[in-house]
Amino acid sequence: MSDSIHMLTDIARPFFNFFPNRSHLPWLAWLRAVDTLRPACARNTTFLWLTVVLAALCLRPDLGGVTSLVRALGLSPASYHCLLHFFHSDALNLDPLTRCWRATLERLLARRLVRVKGRPILLVDGLKRGKEGRKMPAVKCLHQESGSNAKADFIMGHSLQAVAVLAQAAGVCMAVPLAARIHEGIGWSNRDRRTLLDKMGALILGLQWSEPVIVVADAYYAAEKFARTLLANNHHLVTRVKTTAVAYFPAPPTLLKKRGRRKVYGHKTKLRSWFGYRQEFRLAPSPVYGEKGVPLRFYSHDLLWRQLGRVVRFVWVDHSTRGQMVLLCTDLTLEPMEILRLYGWRFKIEVSFKSAIHTVGAYAYHFWMQDMTPIRRGSGKQHVHRKSEIYRQHLRRKLAAYQRHIQLGLIAQGLMQCLALNFRRVIWSNFHTYIRTAAPQKPPSEWVVAQALRHTWPQFLRGCPQCLNLKNFLASRICPRFCKYSEVFNLDAPA
Repeated sequence: MSDSIHMLTDIARPFFNFFPNRSHLPWLAWLRAVDTLRPACARNTTFLWLTVVLAALCLRPDLGGVTSLVRALGLSPASYHCLLHFFHSDALNLDPLTRCWRATLERLLARRLVRVKGRPILLVDGLKRGKEGRKMPAVKCLHQESGSNAKADFIMGHSLQAVAVLAQAAGVCMAVPLAARIHEGIGWSNRDRRTLLDKMGALILGLQWSEPVIVVADAYYAAEKFARTLLANNHHLVTRVKTTAVAYFPAPPTLLKKRGRRKVYGHKTKLRSWFGYRQEFRLAPSPVYGEKGVPLRFYSHDLLWRQLGRVVRFVWVDHSTRGQMVLLCTDLTLEPMEILRLYGWRFKIEVSFKSAIHTVGAYAYHFWMQDMTPIRRGSGKQHVHRKSEIYRQHLRRKLAAYQRHIQLGLIAQGLMQCLALNFRRVIWSNFHTYIRTAAPQKPPSEWVVAQALRHTWPQFLRGCPQCLNLKNFLASRICPRFCKYSEVFNLDAPA
């Protein structure tokens, strides 16, 4: 009993008015978090299917598409078509679902969110996933800029952009995913001039943050459009700029009155040339996450960035192992070392991508569109502004199914990360297998959480009264021949 009390003190507020079985704690917290997503569902049946899909995403041992969801819970073969209809149904509204998930994370991780000057940290980046289907909308030829030998230079696939929020516990940082969208591949109108930067800005603002945030991104997002969108809503940007970029000194004040507009920009300077003033650089230990005792040299100065038309803070960094880079921050109150520490967290979203792909399978969808015009390998964007309205509606329906699958996969990953951050001891105590890199003093990975949830799922259904509605819903959809714990539903079969 004392262990259960100690576990419940790890979360933002008590979930329950009693102290349940130790193995039930993660699933009870999981169920309580899923209940907050109910407003995004048009009907109660839709919400129950949402709960079933999220549970299957957390439990499935393989990434074989929708069929793996059926195998994970031991569902009947007829449930496969029900799941296909669920992903294509308008009863699950994507935008309210994303906003509900953002509000849920703010509540669950109230004490875990990493804040700088009271503002949460958002990590944004792009992602490319290979898709070979000739009848899959938005699939196009994509170029991958990577030094990995495992990645081809050109692939056919979907181009996505993702947003994550940074959380921390026991000295471990995690990028908890918020949303990801397919932002490329289909041209709905030849008058649409929106870029990927415009769509990423709209995705961040669509989350409807109640407080200012700091967005950390790579050099691709060091652009006028994206920075102006954030500043107009009181958000700030921390990013890296190319060393070929230039900046301007403010124009010197003049006493003589001349006709015309006063000069704003002074002398132009190449940012790369500032690395030549090594005597001005200061020596300090690296504040980057995971680096201890690594020296670096840095220098900071506020200059005019012409793309934005305002003064921003530049930080020149000469790292002993990572080389030279120039960072940009639109918040002039942040210290140089704080800016460097913020940008060091950016790679955490890459770790989140790896778990979403290989552990959760958020991007392992294979929905084809039967009446779609087949695409050829190496083709680019699909322009459909001259297609019939019925054809365009079918494309929108299929794209919406992709987006729902991705969003639900990210929610399942985020739920496992919340359990890892808030129920670290309980997860490790229910991890009944071997892993060489086990570290019980730190929050576990999503893979470890998934193993613990698989071990406790039958006990949770068997002995927890809070899951009665879910048990009654699953009772008529379980196939005893495929489900190893079908005896759990014996009492609920007549319902």
